[in-house]
Amino acid sequence: MSVRVGYAPGVYDLFHVGHLNILRHASTLCDSLIAGVVSDEMAARSKGKTPVVPTAERLEIVQSITYVDRAVVEDVPEKLTMWERLGFDVIFKGDDWRGTPKGDKLERDFAAVGVEVVYFPYTKHTSSTILRRALDELQGAAS
Repeated sequence: MSVRVGYAPGVYDLFHVGHLNILRHASTLCDSLIAGVVSDEMAARSKGKTPVVPTAERLEIVQSITYVDRAVVEDVPEKLTMWERLGFDVIFKGDDWRGTPKGDKLERDFAAVGVEVVYFPYTKHTSSTILRRALDELQGAAS
C-alpha cells in the first residue's frame, strides 16, 4: 500500500484559524502532510510585501502544528519545482485560487504530472491581510 503525501503551501504569516483549518483538513486527506512555508523573498515577490513574521519563525510555528508531519521552506517561484523536490501526490490551496490565472496554471501543471489539486474554503472573516491592516491601524493610532 502506498503512502499518499500531501503538500499545503502558504505564507502562514500571522498564523490564524484559517491556516489551522487548511492544515487540519489537509491532514485528513493524506497519510503524510508537508507544509511549505513560503520564504520572505518569495512572499515579497508574489504578494508585493514581506511577511511580518520572519521565515524561520513561521517555519517553527507551522512545524509545531500537530497536523503537519514535516515543514519545509518554499524558496522557489514554481510549485512544480517543490513537487520535483518532495514528490507529493496532492496539493492543497485555499479556494481563493480557484478560477484565477494562478489556479488555472496550478491545475494544468499538476494535471500533467498526475498530482491532484484540492481547494479548501478560504476563511473570509480572518486573514493575514485583515490582521496586518488591524495592526497598521493600531500602530497609527498609537503614534
